[in-house]
Amino acid sequence: MKERTLAIIKPDAVKKHAIGDIIRRYEEAGIHPIALKMSTLSKSTAEGFYAVHKERPFYNDLTSYMASGPVVVLVLEGENAIKTNRDLMGATDPKKAEAGTIRAAHGASIEENAVHGSDATETAQFEIGFFFPELNS
Repeated sequence: MKERTLAIIKPDAVKKHAIGDIIRRYEEAGIHPIALKMSTLSKSTAEGFYAVHKERPFYNDLTSYMASGPVVVLVLEGENAIKTNRDLMGATDPKKAEAGTIRAAHGASIEENAVHGSDATETAQFEIGFFFPELNS
């Protein structure tokens, strides 16, 4: 089933110049960018995006980190895009991520784990609408 998902190349991966490699991995897996922008999130934008985690102990660190430098936000489209992207990303902790995954290749820690990806259809719809409202018609 063709679907869309949101991906974010996080500040640590941007700083390591891994953007091209990460996008290549998406494309080789059959999920292609249909929208892309690079920006530095404000703290309030990061807080709005991660509002679902507001009560979690890591929320402040996460939102500060996501506002600490440039990110690349992408909408990926393809067959089973959400699952494909989740499989490509690997485990949240890069030390536990399978070899060949983005996080195994580019992540440094649970906090600096290179990429974000939507985890479900409903999440993808919210996340795409958050950054690309023109795509949610």
